Amino acid sequence: MPLTTTDVERFEAARPRLEAIAYRMLGSSAEAEDLVQETYLRWQAADVGRIEIPDAWLTKVLTNLCLNQLASARVRRETYTGQWLPEPLLEGDPMLGPADTAEQRESVSYAVLTLMERLTPNERAVYVLKEAFAYGHREIAEILDISEAASQQIFSRAKKHLAAGRTHTEVDQAATKRIVEEFLAAATSGRIEPLVRLLTSDAVAVGDGGGKVPAKTTPFEGALAVAKFLRGLFKPAESKRRMLGGATPEVYATTANGSPALVIVVGERVFGIMCLERSEKGIVAVRSQVNPDKLHRATEVWASAGRGEPLALTDW
Repeated sequence: MPLTTTDVERFEAARPRLEAIAYRMLGSSAEAEDLVQETYLRWQAADVGRIEIPDAWLTKVLTNLCLNQLASARVRRETYTGQWLPEPLLEGDPMLGPADTAEQRESVSYAVLTLMERLTPNERAVYVLKEAFAYGHREIAEILDISEAASQQIFSRAKKHLAAGRTHTEVDQAATKRIVEEFLAAATSGRIEPLVRLLTSDAVAVGDGGGKVPAKTTPFEGALAVAKFLRGLFKPAESKRRMLGGATPEVYATTANGSPALVIVVGERVFGIMCLERSEKGIVAVRSQVNPDKLHRATEVWASAGRGEPLALTDW
């Protein structure tokens, strides 16, 4: 039976929430959009009139599609070139989902999305539904076809796994710009000492080029190693000019997934996003996404955003 206008409108009203759930589950906007569209096709094929609680039905279908996707993603990532990082989303992207509470904001932070790779698919689903979307354990149990007690246990395990590597500190917009400006000034100074002062002793730097843009296949570890890497990264070189087609990059201060970030723009394209994870002691991680396949949405969002002025950058 064809969907009525009301049925279509009901799904479209749920789409933003479904996309936000799927993005948190998968760390990819493209995959999130694909699975939400698959959910729509199943909604279209269902006897909608007999579905008592449409939102619950849609969430259950989407979550199970995400669980299947996560299982196959683990296999694909075993052959991924270099380090795999989630796709960062820029400030204002509706796919970031709810951000009313500290728990919701933290659950979509780039640091936590990266740490969620440690979780099993079920742990990831329970954590996302409970922490970010305030589903009760009874609702989650019905979505995942498990007991309420099992949902509580899974959530507890997921929280423990994530707490072991979590150092996220919230900052306001003014502080974000200052942090990024200080970081860029240190990185372009040509000296190691200013960078070391900004970094914690156990800082790490990770880059995801997906085999399409040069990026080291293993992380840099320790303040000195990270500082040396960053100094070289921001040092002008002919090879970088060639990689950028002779164009001069522009660097902007913004937030990605709620964390301070540098957006590197070449022409009208977002070439890279560098996310800075901070603690009270300094920058603990620098995660750079330069895989062009994971920057399409950022480029689209950036094109419609109020950019402000680019930060000062040494002449490349």
